[in-house]
Amino acid sequence: MKLASFLPYRFSVLTHNISQSIASIYSSRFHISAQEWRIIANLGNGPPQSANEIGSHVNLDKVQMSRALTKLIKKGLVLRTFDKLDKRKSSLKLSRKGLQLYEKIVPIALERERQLIAVLNRQERAQLDAILEKLERRAEALNTLKVD
Repeated sequence: MKLASFLPYRFSVLTHNISQSIASIYSSRFHISAQEWRIIANLGNGPPQSANEIGSHVNLDKVQMSRALTKLIKKGLVLRTFDKLDKRKSSLKLSRKGLQLYEKIVPIALERERQLIAVLNRQERAQLDAILEKLERRAEALNTLKVD
């Protein structure tokens, strides 16, 4: 097998390069890691969530999630509220400071995305979206298959 032509490898390299190009900006300007940004971005898009819910959405394992979350709470970017009946359960949301940071980074991330896809014409963008949707559905279906 030629690794350079293996689709999962190519996607991994592409994802890494895209993430690094954005991460270098928010790391140097805002002093947060890629994992911290994933949590902030996820919380900036909706209601309070548990750490498990966020972890599953942003593809972080429990250790990565715990470390990043601890840093975000210490920085005052995320607030944690414990359940009154079950102290093991908590809900997370962005603080005012966290929301302000989210609002500063989103335009930067969207501009980087725009710069990336600028090499594609309108038809190629539509094709890319359709292809990615098909591959995402297929990958999800393959994840449910039993491996012998």
